[in-house]
Amino acid sequence: MDLELRHLKIVRAVADAGSLTRAATVLGLAQPALSTQLKRIERALGGTLFVRGREGVRATALGELVLERARVLLPAVCELQEEAQRFARQGAGQGHRLGGTHGPLLGGLVDRLAREAPGVPVTTYTSWSEREVAGSVADGRLDFALVGVCGESAPPEPGRLAWMEVARDPVHVMLAEDHPLALAPRGEVELAELAAEAWADVPGDGCFGDCFAAACVRAGFTPACVYETDTASCVHLVQVGRAVGLCRATFPATPGVVTRPLAGTPLVWRHLLGWHPAAGAAAGAAGVLAHARAAHAEALARVGGAGLRQAAPRSAA
Repeated sequence: MDLELRHLKIVRAVADAGSLTRAATVLGLAQPALSTQLKRIERALGGTLFVRGREGVRATALGELVLERARVLLPAVCELQEEAQRFARQGAGQGHRLGGTHGPLLGGLVDRLAREAPGVPVTTYTSWSEREVAGSVADGRLDFALVGVCGESAPPEPGRLAWMEVARDPVHVMLAEDHPLALAPRGEVELAELAAEAWADVPGDGCFGDCFAAACVRAGFTPACVYETDTASCVHLVQVGRAVGLCRATFPATPGVVTRPLAGTPLVWRHLLGWHPAAGAAAGAAGVLAHARAAHAEALARVGGAGLRQAAPRSAA
């Protein structure tokens, strides 16, 4: 009998479970069938792999040798299979598959890629979850992730994806146009001046919420109320004076909204582009990164470069 990967999986399952009964349950086999399989494997390998006892099974010296090799080979083969499937899904002429959290940079990137190569398809997927978008790139369902992270925090999937910074924006406060701080003839707003306000943002699975709460504590207060909802609702709550929000420099001017920089820049948002270094799309990463950076610069230019009119709650890219 030739040794196969499934045989190594059986050996590992028996060792991990510590008994044939538990291993049979994990593998979905009857215990007699598992015992028969194990005997065949032992004959193929030339010796006994496990010693049976009242408390279960224990690996022999030969068993330990096989387990040591199995624990290296099985993950390597699994990774090879994932890479092959990813490569097969990313066939020639497929175009760009972009994923991002909500925000204007994704639209700007799509526009630039479509203008550069009109015949190449560009598809998009958006989510409030940076981890979901990054995971889709890591699994080969998307080519690139355009997401944001707070300050110097690590992006998702750091061990599987390559990440490059597109740009970084100081976080500003978003106010109704008739808010007293919006009417005041000064450029910056102290975070402490907003201690009595309710806040609006959209959900995210990064650390921005914690960083915002910490910045408020440093300013001497705890936010009394935070409305967590979609982007359009956040903007509406600001427009009607129900809340104030947080914003960056790449969101277009919004009627009824004025934005101001926070004094001292207590919060910073980094825009990042991520891709899998072993995927076929990695060959075009430099070009996509250049387009993403240009899209950010164009977005800044549309609002005069001052970053005072963006309405982009916390998870927008």
